[in-house]
Amino acid sequence: MSSPIKTINPATGDLIETYDLMSDSEVTNAIRACHDAFDKWRLVSLEDRAAKIKAIGQALRDSKEEFAQLMTREVGKLVGDGRDEVDLCAAICDFTSAQGPKELADEERDIPDGQGVVTYAPIGVIYGMQPWNFPCYQVIRYAVANLMAGNGVLLKHASNCTGSGLFLRDLMDRAGLPENLFTVLVIDHDQSDKVIANDLVRGVTMTGSDAAGRVVAQQAAKYLKKTVLELGSNDAYVVLDDADLDLAVETCVAGRLYNNGQTCVAAKRFIVTEANYDAFVERFTDQMKQMKMVDPAEADSGLGPMARTDLRDDLAKQVEESVAKGAKVLCGGEVPDCDGAYYPATVLVDVAPGQPAYDDELFGPVASVIRAKDDEDAMRIANDSRYGLGGGIFSKDAKRAQELAAKHFDTGMVCINKYNLAIPNMPFGGVKNSGYGREHGGFGMKEFVNAKSLYIA
Repeated sequence: MSSPIKTINPATGDLIETYDLMSDSEVTNAIRACHDAFDKWRLVSLEDRAAKIKAIGQALRDSKEEFAQLMTREVGKLVGDGRDEVDLCAAICDFTSAQGPKELADEERDIPDGQGVVTYAPIGVIYGMQPWNFPCYQVIRYAVANLMAGNGVLLKHASNCTGSGLFLRDLMDRAGLPENLFTVLVIDHDQSDKVIANDLVRGVTMTGSDAAGRVVAQQAAKYLKKTVLELGSNDAYVVLDDADLDLAVETCVAGRLYNNGQTCVAAKRFIVTEANYDAFVERFTDQMKQMKMVDPAEADSGLGPMARTDLRDDLAKQVEESVAKGAKVLCGGEVPDCDGAYYPATVLVDVAPGQPAYDDELFGPVASVIRAKDDEDAMRIANDSRYGLGGGIFSKDAKRAQELAAKHFDTGMVCINKYNLAIPNMPFGGVKNSGYGREHGGFGMKEFVNAKSLYIA
């Protein structure tokens, strides 16, 4: 039997809570109960489902401060960022409740000798495995879309934010969601494989690393179950010859350090043409040096701790390996002598292929700055990655930047002259090793439905 889960405050190292794992029989019973709840929920009208989603959004707003404080304790998120996260999740609920009945409505189509109807039928229980960096958003993103579609939802949250998963379960109960329709499983990885194998589980979604995504996809494929995967990335932000340098520097700093640098779509590689390289590096490094490490419970700005000390130590090793292979540290780059999982804002230059800073995802406050010869070379380097989640372009010629983004940037999302996390009415997802499938923008509601054809004489 695996050891209980212990959640630790990454700013202090203090124990928050201890949770016993569910037994295998408890897990099986929980899946059955979720399926039974789904069997009733699938018959509820789209309008009534939307009303429950709307209520979940209001419950999030009502609980914003309590939830933000919990996320700060569990994962070290700046409390202001936690409030923003809850606001985003409430907005996702509003969008889903408003657009869901339209997105999922039956569609009539002309067919020979009759009438065709496409109806979007829910398929059953959807199992989600979610990470710790956005304890509310990562869950709401897939859960409300599937609830709107008429599915049941299982959640295995990251162990270090187990309390956030249970908080969401209780919140959805308060919002009036039918009992067991959203079920939290407090389990380990071996038990998770059994959940995927369970006949009542019809789809699997995960957010995490590309290595973990391969494992989950293989497990689901053994049982012919569809997956949606949102995996890691090392998003490139390209500073072209005609970029507004002040805007680029300010935006790139914010895009690298938001959520203490632990964001799938964070700006991570900064590809700057020779025309701007020296000036960008000087200004960018100066702003990164000024970023102070702070207590996340007491500050709305600054740099909080990483979510766990082991994650901080892994990041430090990636920096050390990159330096050993030729990268140069302009600021930061050393584990501070203090309590908590802190790591300073760090800038690396002379970044090249073969270094973790070039090839891999650095999931923390470390920026890789790469010199490009010109605009064409910058786009080539941007696409020289096994990942393809997001990215950005800085150029005063927004129309040209839009064309480069649409035709040449091999990612699922591109920001032009800005940094953006997620917007409810725009699709979210990636290509290559960053995964497949889409969430938000109405797309997520149809990932796990049966687009059923009805042929009517």
